[in-house]
Amino acid sequence: METFLLIVRLIFVAVFALAGIGKLLDLKGSEKAVKSFGVPGALAKPLGILLPFAELTVAGLLLFVETSWIGAIAGSTLLLIFMGGMAWQMYQGNTPDCHCFGQIHSEPVSAKSLIRNGIFLIGTLFLVFSGRFNQGTDLFATGFEASQNNTVQTVLGLGLVGLLIAVVYLLKQISEQQTQIMRRLQVVEVLAQEGNLETTRDDLAHPHDGLPVGAPAPDFVAHDLRGKEVEFEHLLVLGKPMLFYFVSPNCNPCAALLPEIEEWKKDLGDKFNFVFVTSGKAKENGEKFGDVADRIILEEDRDVAQKFGAVWTPTIVLVNTDGTIGSRIAVGGDAIRELIEKVKEEDVETDTFLITNGNGHLHRSKIGEYVPEFSMDDLRGRKIGKDDFLGNKTLAAFWSPGCPHCVGMIEELTDWEKQKGQDDPNLVIFSNGDESDYKDVKLDSPILLDSKYEVAEKLGMIGTPSAVLIDENGEIVSETAVGSIQVWALLGKNKLNNGKAD
Repeated sequence: METFLLIVRLIFVAVFALAGIGKLLDLKGSEKAVKSFGVPGALAKPLGILLPFAELTVAGLLLFVETSWIGAIAGSTLLLIFMGGMAWQMYQGNTPDCHCFGQIHSEPVSAKSLIRNGIFLIGTLFLVFSGRFNQGTDLFATGFEASQNNTVQTVLGLGLVGLLIAVVYLLKQISEQQTQIMRRLQVVEVLAQEGNLETTRDDLAHPHDGLPVGAPAPDFVAHDLRGKEVEFEHLLVLGKPMLFYFVSPNCNPCAALLPEIEEWKKDLGDKFNFVFVTSGKAKENGEKFGDVADRIILEEDRDVAQKFGAVWTPTIVLVNTDGTIGSRIAVGGDAIRELIEKVKEEDVETDTFLITNGNGHLHRSKIGEYVPEFSMDDLRGRKIGKDDFLGNKTLAAFWSPGCPHCVGMIEELTDWEKQKGQDDPNLVIFSNGDESDYKDVKLDSPILLDSKYEVAEKLGMIGTPSAVLIDENGEIVSETAVGSIQVWALLGKNKLNNGKAD
């Protein structure tokens, strides 16, 4: 029993040590993994550094029989936290990269990673329940008798540690082979779809993730593989619509999708620019994506991805030649394939084309319809009708005095109205409630009481606050934006990355 306890301790010394070392070799990856599990950005970096040191501390404690019990408790606690985070992400339908062994081996969260951690937890709990003073043979016992009794156990234990190191090293090699297997599975999946077999798709993106179709794409400043500064406007002068791919050099699903992207590049490369937004080092990204990307943009702390609302990899989004968002973000292989198929059907000779269900959801849209005939007095007694939407872009918004998010927007909208430029859209608000509800509202823009939602519904309003963008000809050119963040996006004020209008 003493020998068995020693072997268990040594196995978990190796597990926690390798996990800690692997994360230390890729601290940026650790920070990214912590952030993807929902930890706020301000805490992600320190926790990303603290976590590998905590794992190394557990490994150190398990080495010594005097501290092994405390190490087992600490290790069990870490594993419970990991499993809780994994289970919560899986429950929400997310599959962030676990970064379990850092640079040595990593994979998206799945039932397999949850089971593996459960097995580890059983081992550490076995040490905990063995008792503080029953942690097996002392690896560092001194004296002739101790040496005589422990030689075999020590050699056996160290041999197991060496074997585990070799196995984990081989996992990295095996993961590359798994990429090939995943590619073959995806071919089978495509063939199944062509055979009209029913398939289940669990999209990772919430229907309201990303920017609404028709909104201006966000400005950004980043660098290419040569370190040259790249701005969004630099990409617009290329004169083609763009497919933005948000990827990572360590993302297995991204790698599995590459053969299909190569085919899409052959089919669509003369009509679209393939822009890859990624993190990591220039060399590894160039080697991995250089053959399929027209431009590779290196971002820090996923700044560009956050502006687009691209939380996961792989994700793609269509951007038109005029700089507007042409599709909702598509996340994961199935949704990306669906968006690509829709892109193939579109006429790219026009400046803009809009795909409202790029990530598999069916979102009600009035794109292409015109402002209906109507006539209403605003709160200042001005007659407002269809003709007031002609000659300039207009944001038509649906507002309610009983909506806390709406009330929170009013002061910001008032400031925006005072500072808006000549190219910014006009603002018309349709609302319910009574005139007395607006006595403190200082907006100059028209506020129309539409208590029965007669006009608002024809414009496609959904809940409060919601809005659509209307062009100079009175045509609706965006899908319905729902929520303050989405409404601000239609005004070109991106709040996805920091909660504040840029």
